[in-house]
Amino acid sequence: MTTEPSPGQGAPQDEYGWAFRPRNPAADPHPYAEERQTDPAGPWDGRPPVEPHDRSSGTRWDATMPLRFREHHLGAHEATRPPAPWTPPHSPRGSETADHVTGYTSAATAVLTPAAPHHPEPVAAQSNPPAGAAGKRPRKTSSAGRIALALAVLAAAGGAAAVLLKQEGTATSASKELTQLWQIPAPAADDALIGSWLTDKLLIRASSRGGLQAYDLADGKQAWNATSFTDSAERGTVPCAMSPTLNARGIGTVAFGEDGSTCTWLAGIKASTGKILWSMPLTNAKHPAAATAGTYLQGDVATIVSENFLGGVDVRTGHRVWNYKARGHYCNAYDWGTDGTIMVDDFCLDQKTRFTLTAYDGETGKMIWRKPEKAHSDVTHILSGSPLVAAVHTARQDAVRVLGTTGTGRKLAVGNDELTTGNDAGADHSARLYGNVLVTPASASGSAVIDGFDIATGVKLWTHHSAAPAIPASGADGKVYAITTSGYPQLIAIDPRTGHSVPVADLPMGTGRRSFTSGTVYVTSDGGVLELDALGANGGVRLYR
Repeated sequence: MTTEPSPGQGAPQDEYGWAFRPRNPAADPHPYAEERQTDPAGPWDGRPPVEPHDRSSGTRWDATMPLRFREHHLGAHEATRPPAPWTPPHSPRGSETADHVTGYTSAATAVLTPAAPHHPEPVAAQSNPPAGAAGKRPRKTSSAGRIALALAVLAAAGGAAAVLLKQEGTATSASKELTQLWQIPAPAADDALIGSWLTDKLLIRASSRGGLQAYDLADGKQAWNATSFTDSAERGTVPCAMSPTLNARGIGTVAFGEDGSTCTWLAGIKASTGKILWSMPLTNAKHPAAATAGTYLQGDVATIVSENFLGGVDVRTGHRVWNYKARGHYCNAYDWGTDGTIMVDDFCLDQKTRFTLTAYDGETGKMIWRKPEKAHSDVTHILSGSPLVAAVHTARQDAVRVLGTTGTGRKLAVGNDELTTGNDAGADHSARLYGNVLVTPASASGSAVIDGFDIATGVKLWTHHSAAPAIPASGADGKVYAITTSGYPQLIAIDPRTGHSVPVADLPMGTGRRSFTSGTVYVTSDGGVLELDALGANGGVRLYR
């Protein structure tokens, strides 16, 4: 965090936790140079610092803009915004192998203006495409066709196709069929999902055009709308960030602004009622420009990760618990977060160690580890907060590692796959741990897959093709649930250790475009499937039971 303006602009300021705006270009004709600096440890001569590594994935700022944070919510509704952020890294093809480094330990968006509530469409009014008698999924009738296709392909391509076709030929129907109980249409075609919470009775959905609203799981009717509880239109009423989870008290955090990508204030929300318990600004007179933000929960502490603020607040009251403090007076920094952990990559001109990568405890703000570096690192994804698993891009290597208490650790054998966020709205948080196995959405040869990794050894245990991970209900049985994304959709259960899958329930094809993607599908406590489309062009919300 910058705590010092550039030379000639005044004395250092100790306003920890808040960033300084960049200088006016007219007053500062010398921003960061783009060329490399061969001796980053040389003495400071009063000129703006030149970083020895070209940080291509972020915006360059001078020393008065320390905390620059990648945009998390790139949606289709923002046509003038830059291209979607870079996909997670992977090592050069064929070179990703599991290894062990000493020091590893297994430590543990939518407008809120008043609008008529959406009522669920009656199922009878929907027209499903033909799917056999009475719209049901065809069962054994297509088996012969698949076997004939297998023989034809094997004759043309040889035995290499046998394994793939065997998977398709042995696919079985589940003993249970789900039907669409209700549907809520998208508020607009350019609506983008910001986040969601699921309780035993309600779905709470935040999006760029639908606002923050709750729906009754029993019938899909609106239970509450955040516009009923706030008159903060002057601060912005569009959700722009949402904590992935609720705490044990049923409280979560949502940030709002004038659009779905920049935030001006943060609120604590009671999920059962939609009541705003407290709010705090994310801008002020010294820092008036809204910025991208992320918010995460760890117990009763909510962290805010943005250009303007990095710290933790009490989720019950909004009172500050901790603030980020920079290592020096002439620093810039990039920050990333997840539940439980914050990571900061910084460059401090007035410190002997110019570059460091640091992990902080999200609940207390205390440093977990700090690692000196030779150049900037870019944390493209944090897949788990405890233990910390992150995809880190450096000038020398892209790797996904389980980071121990020293910032080093075991590398995951990602291979040719790219670990991805799974949907187009940045609302996916479906990567999760099942004991010692990390299960995460990925992309292999342009197709969606699910990968399972043993974080103790780094070995990839299995890959499941054409499926999107679903978020299990609380108190789940430890199995990985997913929705198949090719052919007729099925809810399947995957053993996290072996990758073996079994069908749980068949789903109807539904209406419109099918868009099951990771992070936008829930398995409810009663075995239903709740589908949230990431983009409004694909539909709204559907419940199958």
